Amino acid sequence: MKDTDRIPSMNLTGRVALVTGATKGLGYGMVMGLAQAGADIIVVSRTSADCVKVAKELEAMGRKALPISADVSTVSGIEKLVSHSVNQMGKIDILVNNAGIGITRKAVDVTEEEWDATINLNLKGVFFVCQAVGKHMIENNNGSIINISSAAALKQDINLSPYYTSKAGVVQLSKVLALEWARYNLRVNCVCPGYVLTSLNEKEFSDVRILERFVKTIPLRRLGTVGEIAGIVVYLASDASRYVTGGVFSADGGLTLN
Repeated sequence: MKDTDRIPSMNLTGRVALVTGATKGLGYGMVMGLAQAGADIIVVSRTSADCVKVAKELEAMGRKALPISADVSTVSGIEKLVSHSVNQMGKIDILVNNAGIGITRKAVDVTEEEWDATINLNLKGVFFVCQAVGKHMIENNNGSIINISSAAALKQDINLSPYYTSKAGVVQLSKVLALEWARYNLRVNCVCPGYVLTSLNEKEFSDVRILERFVKTIPLRRLGTVGEIAGIVVYLASDASRYVTGGVFSADGGLTLN
């Protein structure tokens, strides 16, 4: 067997991953998955205490961890975040853009403040984190960026117009950056999770009626798990996906097939 025919490794030992929205829900699961694969982690969220708590868990696993409280909806906050991360960790090999918010409101009732808050974090923030980290990765001629969108980007629903719009933008942004940065060996991919059971929604889904209503819309007839999303992120961060860029990965149990 030729070396080029061998399956590339998913081991991330020696690599540094920056993850936004890293302390709860899917973000926390992604952090743990990357760490289990060997990566050192820059833990980013708005709440300093949460960042420190997760960093301690990672250090107990034998990983290096840098907790940083940052607002990734502003360019100034992003620039400080990336500069401090590179200064402290020496490099960023992997970026996972996961921070996001959503509001439920009729389109006729959405305020300018609500629209701006959603777009600023979910789309503007994703772009400028990509830009700041991308500059560093371009210098190193290597890197993997994974933007977390949503099944919402690939379907339609009512009362969620700012959120759905922002997540659709993340899909297109990932593709155009993948095209522009491929020449630098910098890969950009997008993951679109569907309904996933996390610590943030487990109380809601403990109501059997609510759970059944959601499950009926999913062809696989179940919610996803955090580990199932983390596994895709680890794959996209690793050499196993080194020929994959501009991809949009639906992890939704078939939700968007309907």
